[in-house]
Amino acid sequence: MTQHIIIADDHPLFRAALRQAVSQAVPDADVAEVESIKALQAAVEQKPDADLVLLDLNMPGAHGFSGLVFMRGQYPGLPVVVVSGSEDLQVMRRSIDYGASGFIPKSAPLPEITDAIQAVLEGDMWLPEGVAEKLEQMQVENTDFSERLASLTPQQFRVLGMLAEGLLNKQIAYDLDVSEATIKAHITAVFRKLGVRNRTQAVIAIQQMELDPSDSSLSGS
Repeated sequence: MTQHIIIADDHPLFRAALRQAVSQAVPDADVAEVESIKALQAAVEQKPDADLVLLDLNMPGAHGFSGLVFMRGQYPGLPVVVVSGSEDLQVMRRSIDYGASGFIPKSAPLPEITDAIQAVLEGDMWLPEGVAEKLEQMQVENTDFSERLASLTPQQFRVLGMLAEGLLNKQIAYDLDVSEATIKAHITAVFRKLGVRNRTQAVIAIQQMELDPSDSSLSGS
């Protein structure tokens, strides 16, 4: 049976490297490549029975861990492996707390990435050597907000992302090809699910999902 794997990364060269690793791990895999959270949503909607997603934390439409949290909420049976330029242990810890099946640093050599893909497809969790023991000693991330975020529907998640980008209701309605009234209804539902009262609180809340809310230097990683 052909395995379906989605590579979600906005860097073409690294997507090519991941595709090479996938081809070595699963020679006959059906591979889809996407470069934004919007495209990832569309790809998974087309292939809800996909076997694996390799997810970069920083892509257009993502706010750090928000893409991971969304995927775990909407597709709990689909393994997601975080692939990141960050090798910070706290980032790894949060990735696992938010439901990732593994964490691959972008600095990892190709054979190691191949091994990681094979391990997760076989049902195991994969972390770099020696990392699991260190993560066990770290404080578990509070996942209360992540659970609220995971409860959003795909369209509500899209709307929240656009709110975070500062778009007006009419701009969001235009981009999603729906009425402003529909957007207002989505926003009301988003506020209720997240436990916030307005746009500002919603944006502050989603910033909790950033790799490091006080440091934007990891963008693009």
